[in-house]
Amino acid sequence: QKPRKATPQTGEDTLNGHLPPGWQSYVSPQGRRYYVNTFTNETTWERPSSVPGTPKSPPANSASVLPVNGYHISGTPVHQLDSGHVSLQKVSGDPQVCFGGQPTSGVQEQMGLYRSSLGIHPEWEINCVTFPHPDVMPEQQLLKPSEWSYCDYFWADKKDSQGNNTVSGFEILLQKQLKGKQMQKEMAEFVRERIKIEEEYAKNLSKLSQNSLAAQEEGTLGEAWAQLKKSLADEAEVHLKFSSKLQSEVEKPLLNFRENFKKDMKKCDHHIADLRKQLASRYAAVEKARKALTERQKDLEMKTQQLEVKLSNKTEEEIKKARRKSTQAGDDLMRCVDLYNQAQSKWFEEMVTTTLELERLEVERVEMIRQHLCQYTQLRHETDMFNQSTVELVDQLLRKVDPAKDRELWVKEHKTGDIRPVDMEI
Repeated sequence: QKPRKATPQTGEDTLNGHLPPGWQSYVSPQGRRYYVNTFTNETTWERPSSVPGTPKSPPANSASVLPVNGYHISGTPVHQLDSGHVSLQKVSGDPQVCFGGQPTSGVQEQMGLYRSSLGIHPEWEINCVTFPHPDVMPEQQLLKPSEWSYCDYFWADKKDSQGNNTVSGFEILLQKQLKGKQMQKEMAEFVRERIKIEEEYAKNLSKLSQNSLAAQEEGTLGEAWAQLKKSLADEAEVHLKFSSKLQSEVEKPLLNFRENFKKDMKKCDHHIADLRKQLASRYAAVEKARKALTERQKDLEMKTQQLEVKLSNKTEEEIKKARRKSTQAGDDLMRCVDLYNQAQSKWFEEMVTTTLELERLEVERVEMIRQHLCQYTQLRHETDMFNQSTVELVDQLLRKVDPAKDRELWVKEHKTGDIRPVDMEI
């Protein structure tokens, strides 16, 4: 029988208060009431504390602990999290199941009923990562609410723009970072072309100022003409200084920052890729152990049926041996699942840390470019005050640069999913 959701007895909730958040009341097939914590999968016969929000056994530092999809986010409050203040701790909720008891042909069915009675939900796998099943979606809180953070919206996979291939959420983030790196390179090239134009312009002005045309003009008109040619030389000097400052204060910083950015990107990419390979390997081991357990259970069932037909000491010994192998196969499966969950926990932690780092790098990149473009416009003002109106619009737009708003719009357009992985259940 499947457990049924409990209907509170008369006066139960009014006398003892409502259950704390995350706790549900059920009735076992034997008619006994028990309670399940949907955050941690903890079960108890005792009614949890009636104080709202207080679990039966509150963890240490409960003021700063937030349950998220089988994990605790601890330390700095969630709205202050950054890549240097994230601590992730796995919460164990897997029951200990023995696979070598009485022989049965419905092991998976019995285990499903057993886990259902504990409030444990089914899950599915995407690229060797387990997620809660969409039909039974547990409540999950965002790691960084109201911030449209990378660490909340890129856990699942997504079809590419052509709809042919599947791209992981992390790969989409990497592609954005690589695009940002390319944009920064092109900006540096643009500034380099601007420098060349200024240098060529200054060279032509200087050459023109030395031209001997109309040099024979006399009187006051001749003096005015000479002064005009001298002003060209002064203007040429201004443009040379402008080109020199563009190179040292805009182009060079853009190129240097891009090189550091490239190294950080490569480090993030390789680290997550290695963890994903390890996770895939652990997943393959789980599937292999699951298949081995099924074969051992079938063998045990077959020998049990033979015992019903023909009772003999030899058959009993074979059953004992098959039962031992079944138990061993079950233990192997539990061990593989544990190793898989450890690998997934590590991958999950590194994904959160790395996506926050990518987010930090993107904010830093945008802010750095914004500052140097502001420096460009400032130099432009100093060079030619008469043409100030040509850069006023640029100044207005630069003052409106908002990395947080840009990220929000980008995430809304490219997000792949906000449901994070959970431990594999069997």
